[in-house]
Amino acid sequence: MMRFNHCLWLLSLLLAAILPTGGFAAETLRVLTWPGYADADVVKVFEKRTNSKVEVTLIDSDDVLWQKLNEHRADDFDVFAVNTAELQRYIRHELVLPINAAALPNLSTQLPRFRDLEAIPGIVHDGKVFAIPYTYAEMGLIYDRQQIKEVPDSIAALWDPRYRGKVLVYDDGTHNFSLAAQALGNATLFHLDKNDWPAIVNQLIALRRNVLTFYTQPEESVDLFRSRQASLMLANYGSQQLQLLRAAGADVGYVIPKEGALAWLDCWAVTRGVRNKALAEVWINYLLEPEQGKVLETRQGLANTTSPSPYYVAGDNLIWLEPVENAERRNQLWKRIVSGDRASRVLLP
Repeated sequence: MMRFNHCLWLLSLLLAAILPTGGFAAETLRVLTWPGYADADVVKVFEKRTNSKVEVTLIDSDDVLWQKLNEHRADDFDVFAVNTAELQRYIRHELVLPINAAALPNLSTQLPRFRDLEAIPGIVHDGKVFAIPYTYAEMGLIYDRQQIKEVPDSIAALWDPRYRGKVLVYDDGTHNFSLAAQALGNATLFHLDKNDWPAIVNQLIALRRNVLTFYTQPEESVDLFRSRQASLMLANYGSQQLQLLRAAGADVGYVIPKEGALAWLDCWAVTRGVRNKALAEVWINYLLEPEQGKVLETRQGLANTTSPSPYYVAGDNLIWLEPVENAERRNQLWKRIVSGDRASRVLLP
């Protein structure tokens, strides 16, 4: 009998070594995210560890993300990736649940600036954590080394007459109004006063006159930069665009302006309709491992929150995006500016 029990003990050890350690057999985790955040091989390792299945749905814009999660559709997903500025409306509409930070031991591996969740606008509400930082990109300046010999270290370079007709800018009114406010030295970038609008509109009209054209996607910006021989670009996707350009053979430099760079911070959040919150939190914790952070850096050119970015220098000022006072108004005015309207007409009600 003792020998039989000993054999059973050895068998149990063997099974523990070869079988998945997670207790989520037959569970399915429904993930809503951006391309590159949940690659097939990354998902496969998670499934093997937890004995679960992962269904990944990809989105390509904040609007699509909102459409998929708004109202009853929040029940169709368990966990999703969202930037801190967009997160606020999900919280207001009660589409997300607080996250149990104690269930995420890998939070301790994050860089100091990301461990202090209270210091990141929009993540903590009423003492509850609603999102965990995952990846980020600053809106730096990419420049052609052959055309620009001196590093353009100020946001003012976008308005420099020497680069007229050679500048690429991201086509977005929300961000560009903040950019113009920054260039004018405004104290606030995301909550404009009624007296701020005329000067900022004029600043954006001046920017439009300097711009070669506008882009929306990283790959599009690379094609335009090379085919149209642009000299300077406001990189909405930051280091991701830098990596794409260098991979395409472009001789480009990258700089974070001395005034600071607007930056988006993508986080993982748990939906109101999550079917297994513990599994969703295991997913978030898993993606904070060094190996997964390396995937973001090498494949996407994106920084992660657990290791220093090769593009970010300590002391550089990153300004996390926040919700603005009126995104609809900003985008309406931006369309008028791009169309060529004068300031007096742009500001018509």
